[in-house]
Amino acid sequence: MRRVLSLLTLVVIAIWGVSAPSLSVAQEDEVAEIRVLPEYRLGSGDKVRVITFGEEALTGEFFVGGSGNVSLPLVGEVKAQGLTVPEFQTAIETSLRNGYLKDPRVSVEVLNYRPFYILGEVETPGEYPYTNGLSVLNAVATAGGFTYRANTKRVFIKRADSTNEREFPLTPLTPVAPGDTIRITERFF
Repeated sequence: MRRVLSLLTLVVIAIWGVSAPSLSVAQEDEVAEIRVLPEYRLGSGDKVRVITFGEEALTGEFFVGGSGNVSLPLVGEVKAQGLTVPEFQTAIETSLRNGYLKDPRVSVEVLNYRPFYILGEVETPGEYPYTNGLSVLNAVATAGGFTYRANTKRVFIKRADSTNEREFPLTPLTPVAPGDTIRITERFF
């Protein structure tokens, strides 16, 4: 009798093991896309600190202007729009090496990121300062929380460098990037 029960248990486990993966694949297809942020690119409204080692006159805090450029002493306008921080750092070093300094060593850090925008079913829609590690739930809290009509399952986000809005699940881990426009929709009963 024990052999029969053991054999029956093994058969049930085998059948469950074969059917369970197909269930999880079907469930994975239903899960909405998880948002992954690409490497940060500078844009208009960012404030950066540029440190040129050994050259105090070339060190300071600068804004990325509306044209996407940063106006630096000695070299003038340097393009920053769309560049990562290391790429911008290299662009400054190249500009300084071009007739000004022999071997410039430059460090760049972002001091203030451009703001994010939140609209829809939140208490106080508007423009808010961005902080590192910001999630959609933190952004909603910054805007005073959800209204009673808010859809707390989905969020629509438009990147600053895109014209299209994309839908994402609203989880504690859904990230926000500088310049994003977040839209909280109304739920349906």
